[in-house]
Order: sequence, then C-alpha cells, then structure tokens
Amino acid sequence: MELINGIINAVSGLLYQPWCVPLILLAGGILLTVRSKFIQVRLFKESFKVILEKPATENGISSFGALMVSTASRVGTGNIIGVATAICAGGAGAVFWMWVTAIIGGASAFVESTLAQIYKKRNDDGTSYGGPAFYMRDALKQRWLGVIFSVLIIMTYAVGYNMLAAYNLQDTFSAFDFYSKTTAVVIGIILAVLFGIIVIGGAKRLVKVTEVMVPVMGVLYVLVAIFVLILNAKQLPGMFAMIFESAFDFKAIFGGFAGSCIMNGIKRGLYSNEAGMGSAPNAAATADVSHPAKQGLVQMLSVFIDTLLICTATAFMCLSSGVAFNSDMGGASFVQASMAENLGSFGPVFLCVAMSLFAFTTLIGNYSYCEGCLRFILNREVSKSGILLFRIIATVLVFVGAIASAGTVWNLADMTQGLMVIVNVPVILILAKPAMLCLEDYCKQKKEGKNPVFIAKDAGIDADLDYWK
Repeated sequence: MELINGIINAVSGLLYQPWCVPLILLAGGILLTVRSKFIQVRLFKESFKVILEKPATENGISSFGALMVSTASRVGTGNIIGVATAICAGGAGAVFWMWVTAIIGGASAFVESTLAQIYKKRNDDGTSYGGPAFYMRDALKQRWLGVIFSVLIIMTYAVGYNMLAAYNLQDTFSAFDFYSKTTAVVIGIILAVLFGIIVIGGAKRLVKVTEVMVPVMGVLYVLVAIFVLILNAKQLPGMFAMIFESAFDFKAIFGGFAGSCIMNGIKRGLYSNEAGMGSAPNAAATADVSHPAKQGLVQMLSVFIDTLLICTATAFMCLSSGVAFNSDMGGASFVQASMAENLGSFGPVFLCVAMSLFAFTTLIGNYSYCEGCLRFILNREVSKSGILLFRIIATVLVFVGAIASAGTVWNLADMTQGLMVIVNVPVILILAKPAMLCLEDYCKQKKEGKNPVFIAKDAGIDADLDYWK
C-alpha cells in the first residue's frame, strides 16, 4: 500500500507543476474564451433561456434533464469539503482562483459539450449518446485516444471520485463524539450497500427520490449560508480583504507553489466544476435539443452554478465565521467548526444530512459515466457477467474509499482528473472550429428571430454525422 501511495503522490505532484495541468487548463480556457468572443459574458443571459426549453421530441431528454445528470456528479462533496480543504491547504486566496478557474472554464465547458452534441450517436429508440471518446474517434480519427480517455474516465469516476466522495462523507461525522474508526467502516458499508442496490439491483426509484431531494437540499444549503452571512455581516469586509490579499501574495505563492492558493484553487475548482475535463459532455450528448450550441450553453451555466454559487456559499460561510484554520486542519473539520460556531448543534447535523444526500447522488452520477466508457473500450456490448463484475468492483471501491487515508484519496482524485485534462483540453483546442461554426450558426439564427435548428452543412461542417444531416 505504501508503494501505491508513493506512486500516486509522485504522479500527482508532477502533474500539478506550473507547466502541466494548470498551464493547460488555464491557457486552454483563455484561448477558447477569446476565440468564442467571451461567450461567458456575451451569452450568459441566453443560457438561462435555453435551460427552460422542452426536448425537441416527445420522449427525449431535455437540456435541463441532461444538466441534472452532470450536476449530480458536480454538485456534491467537492462544493463543501473540497472548498474547505482548498482554503485550509492554500489559504483564503484559493477561493479567488477557484472563481478564475470557473469563469475561464466556462468557455471550455461550452466547447466540449457542443462537440459532444455535434458528434453524438443515435440509439435504435431515437435517443442519443456520446462524449469525448466519440469526438476523438470520429472527428480526430483516433480511436486509440478515445480508448485511453475512456479508461481515464473510469479511473477518475468509479475509482478516484467515488472513493473520495465516500471518504468525505464519513469524515463529516468526525465532529461528533461517537466517531471512531468503526464509524468509518459502518458508513462505508451503508454507502456501499445503497450504491450496490442501485447499480446492481436496479432500484431506480431511490435515484428518483434523491433527484428531487438534492436540488431542495442545495437550495436549503445556500439559504443557510446566506443566513450565516447575515449573522456575520460585520465580518464581510475583512473576509473579502483576506481573500484578495492572499490571492495576490505572490511572494508567498511562488515560495511554495505546490501548496499555494493558486494550485489549491485550481485543483479544487477543477474537482468541483470539472470544466475542461471531458466528463459533462457524456451527459450533454444525451440531451434532445434542436441545436448543439444550446446544450453547450447549458453546461457552461452549470459550471457557474457549481462554483460561483454553491462553492462560494461554502467559502463565505467558513471565512466569515471567524474560525481559525491551518494546513493541518481537515476540510470537514473546518466546515463543521464554522457551522457550529454560527448555528450551534443544528449546524453539524444539517451538514451531515446535506453531505449524505450530496455524496449519494454524487456516487450514482459519477458511475453513470462509466458503463458507456466500458462499452467504447471493448467496442461492443458487455456481457451480463462482465457488467456484473464491473458493478461489484465499483461497489467495493466505495467501501474502500470510506476507510482509506485522506492523502491517498485526494491525491488519487487529483492524479486521475489531471490526466483527463491533459488528454481532453488539447483535443478540444484542435477541434474548436466545428464548435465555433456551430456557435456562429446559433447566433445568426437568433438574430433572425428563429428558434435555432442545426443542419451541419448549413453551418459549414462537412462530416458524416448521425444527427444534424
């Protein structure tokens, strides 16, 4: 185990040197922002209109439905524990760099999800599927790269992120007196059983219940954060000063870049909103829309909801509480202490309930990306025994994550998400032209007063597509 931890730490450390993941992620986002003429600002209002549209066909998945699938994996433990961990490890300035990652990443999210829509495939029943592996295969003509990326998605979501979600949930209970090593085991067993009931037993009703409860809990969480901010109104000027002073303390930043606010802001921002990673496009490809750009705008908005709203709510609630934090403090401990400081005994209980719901839907949302990737890798349908074995392994990993060490699960998630960025961002930069032609076609039709309908050749995209002919 020590050898595995050492390898994970070494690879993760190498990936997050300034010239690797951070440079690729930020430089790619900036290039796409400029090329799209600052789409994050220009079409921000339009993205809200698109999200309310009904599916193009009667039984299709709406833009909102696809957004909820991707948001299920985005909005979760990363918005709470991930943010607090970034602050503890890198200082208050990490919040600012999370904002930067989200704003710049909005353009990356638009391009990757629009590409997923353009190159999506049609099922026999008329529904669709797709994602980065498909635009790597069909647009770049490099199936081998799609296979590598599919392996990385499985490693990130079924292994890295799901293990981390399980760990973060059990760590939330550490604020209570009854917590012990046995608690982690019990929570791990409960999570694994519930997860197995869904993915192995096919109990979809439980998923539908949580799909209703999680948005409600998300709204309640933001409202609680606002209430805490009202209680700490006098602390807000000092909080903002702390964030910006730390964000631009370049002497401290470059004195220890690996643990700086920039690095932690980028890591945890990426963990939370996933912009540029190539995960959300798998959900985006299932949306039944009249124009690919519509789903690109919806996924762009999802990044903002995730980071600029929910992550910011966590950061402000913690930083305004006056609770001291340091690099040796765990993210869960910091959030729990902040909640208890402002809300008394209700705070930690509320957080545990919220985390339980968020973690569970995160586990299911993460796994939803994996079986399609397995089929792509094998280039065929997976046998019943094969898919059962895959699901059992995924279930066991949930339990392992709950009892693993903090360093192992965080470094594993950082490593796998970093590898996804290294593969996906260069690809979407190379394939940006079809997405930009799609965007121009959308804007042109909007100016003409039309509800945009996409036909590939009319937009200047000459490719053999299942859709948009």
